[in-house]
Amino acid sequence: MNRSVTDLFDFRADLLDQTHLGKLCGSGQRFLDRYEILKILGRGGFGITFLARDAALPGQPLCVIKQLCPKVNDAVALQQARKRFEKEAATLSKLGSHAQIPQLLNYFETAGEFYLVQEYVRGFTLTKTVKRYGPFSEAGVKQFLREFLPLLQYVHNNRVIHRDIKPPNLIRCRDDGRLVLIDFGAVKEQIAKISDSGAKPTTTQFVGTLGFAPPEQLASRPIYSSDIYALGVTCLYLLSGKPPLEFDYEFLTGDVRWSEYVSVSEHFGTVLSKMLKVSPQERFQSVDEVIRALELEPYFDNLVHCMNIKPKPFLHPATADEATADSYVPPVARTAMAIRDWQAKLKARRMRDRLYQPRITHSGSSYFR
Repeated sequence: MNRSVTDLFDFRADLLDQTHLGKLCGSGQRFLDRYEILKILGRGGFGITFLARDAALPGQPLCVIKQLCPKVNDAVALQQARKRFEKEAATLSKLGSHAQIPQLLNYFETAGEFYLVQEYVRGFTLTKTVKRYGPFSEAGVKQFLREFLPLLQYVHNNRVIHRDIKPPNLIRCRDDGRLVLIDFGAVKEQIAKISDSGAKPTTTQFVGTLGFAPPEQLASRPIYSSDIYALGVTCLYLLSGKPPLEFDYEFLTGDVRWSEYVSVSEHFGTVLSKMLKVSPQERFQSVDEVIRALELEPYFDNLVHCMNIKPKPFLHPATADEATADSYVPPVARTAMAIRDWQAKLKARRMRDRLYQPRITHSGSSYFR
């Protein structure tokens, strides 16, 4: 048997033996007399995910049960984990009304372990899509952004930072084709009033995925634009099929050297570069800014001419009519030429008046010079 297949088999066998839900998997017995555990879907930093069937609902629909296992004996730490779980569940309940976020169906604690029950989304992650069909075209990535950016805008408007945007957490639903963002286990709620939390956090544990998370998130200080950086890295993966850690980075700035592997239009490259800035100050600050930048592209060629501030030389009045006939003269230039023409005529009239002004002789008679 292949070594990787053997390791995967041993890994899943350990999960089946070590967890209560794992022991119920495939047995036909129901967890809490309600959920029939079918199989293991995966394991992450926050727990184990199982596919189950909810026998208490009409039609016994499929659902996902995520088991969070805080392996702590300290009562204070356990209480903090409980509060964090309740806060996360409340946040997911608020966000779950969106069609592109799995709905939270239930949450509870039993035997010192926590469980989240969510809607099951049948489909393929973007990682599997790239592996099966190859990298996306630029048009395909732009379509992905048009679908995803309004969703991320919704999440941020609810003062939530996802902190783990990446291709494995994005699923294309097989039933209706919608793009769904999953795994809010790393979710962080951004508090509006910083003064309410003056004390520094007691932990510096990093939450997210290396390569997709920007430096401020590695330092446990995520901001809204941290999700924009992760989205930019996700776009690079979709365009190249390369994981982020396989890219080179600029020595001085730390920015990703992606242009050697990805070929896109100049405007879209500018947008990607700004999404991927290591410095938060140089990055897009909000989803609105990214959306506006992408919407400008169809008009970019015309805007270049409108925003050209390089002054053009004024034409001499004598050649104004010829220039107007042969080429376009901006309104400002035409006005300037008209002013110069008027000034030239005024000067000529004053000179003529001086030349023909009558002179008075001593005898009282006048003459003209």
